[in-house]
Amino acid sequence: MTPSLDRRQLIGTGLSAAMASPLLAAPRSFRKADSCIFLWLGGGMGQMDTFDPKAVGDSSRPGKPGSLYGSIPTCVPGVRVCEHLPQMARLMDRATAVRTVNHKVVDEHAFATNLVHTGRMIGGNVTYPSIGSLVAHTRGAGTSDVPAYMLIGYPNVSRGPGFLGARASYVYLTDTETGPSGFSRPAAVDASRAHAREVLLKGLVGDSPSGTSLASYRQAQEQALRLSGPAFLRHFDLKTEYAEVRSSYGGEFGQRCLLARRLAESGVRFIEVSHNLNFLNGTGWDVHNEGIRNQHLLIRELDTALFALLIDLEQRGMLDSTLVVVATEFGRPPEFDGRGGRGHQGSAFTMVLAGGGLRHRGVYGVTDDSGKKIIEGPVSIPDFHATILAAMGVDPALELMDGTRPVPVTDGGKPVAALMG
Repeated sequence: MTPSLDRRQLIGTGLSAAMASPLLAAPRSFRKADSCIFLWLGGGMGQMDTFDPKAVGDSSRPGKPGSLYGSIPTCVPGVRVCEHLPQMARLMDRATAVRTVNHKVVDEHAFATNLVHTGRMIGGNVTYPSIGSLVAHTRGAGTSDVPAYMLIGYPNVSRGPGFLGARASYVYLTDTETGPSGFSRPAAVDASRAHAREVLLKGLVGDSPSGTSLASYRQAQEQALRLSGPAFLRHFDLKTEYAEVRSSYGGEFGQRCLLARRLAESGVRFIEVSHNLNFLNGTGWDVHNEGIRNQHLLIRELDTALFALLIDLEQRGMLDSTLVVVATEFGRPPEFDGRGGRGHQGSAFTMVLAGGGLRHRGVYGVTDDSGKKIIEGPVSIPDFHATILAAMGVDPALELMDGTRPVPVTDGGKPVAALMG
């Protein structure tokens, strides 16, 4: 089987020249999407088994590397994806698989996860904010009735606000049935008792000086109290959706994506959806050894949920104003290990952008026949962050203050010019 997109195909479809265009960050190229839905595939999604397919290998023979599955054409001429992504194949004109993301952190999931979320390595005495917190801080919530940043998954410092403080942090939940943790009032606490507690809390915190940690905490508490009422919590009742809509999204991961759409619609600026519970293959995307055997179940689940999300957003007139991101900490190499799985690879891997008013082209960047080396259009993690920020109307060169120290929102990243238009 031939690689998914060779140089002659690129020239024939007119993409080669666009991919050769420089990265830039001119303000005139900024978009202004209303919200970002960030789908996190923790463990390391294998690019050649999803959005950058290559010639099929043989997992029973370590000496024959390659894709585990066959590939299929998409609605974009010359662009192919894994055979287990048939629904997304129909929508690749609304998306761009950025095939040339790269970094050098491959040995440790936590460090790579932190890098992809914050755009920087851990080091020194600075705790950098996540991309979600950056968007929350710079754009704020769409309305005062919702938070700016929601995390559907387990809380973690890599998703946190860093030096921006509590106001730029997230509200999180792990179960779409119960809603955010700590927001439902216990049955034994009636309205008068709750009010008495609020009065006591206000007296303890007082009028804290502006800019202090205590003031930031007080503001976060005030927001939490506002969000504990029915106006916010109603967004988590998925039963109010039509049955056919809920069904189209599939299982638990899909229901998280449906909730993310509802939150974006309500004015939440950044929603991260973790694909990290109840893995269908037992190991998730970290497919070492036998973990790869049922990887296709994860890919199909992603295909169902992502397709439903994009179609739902489009039918509601929200796709151009909602940036959807599929992210992971690194990719997988073409070689199979001794038991048929794959290791880690950071030299070239794929993350996906969809909607958000970007100029989509199916794919951006070219890797070699092995999927290990970048041929055209490298995109660093700071560049990927800069593209997200620019799509959200945030200047990637903006500087924030950590005390008296200015810190740029990206580590020198520049948006991908070909996507910005």
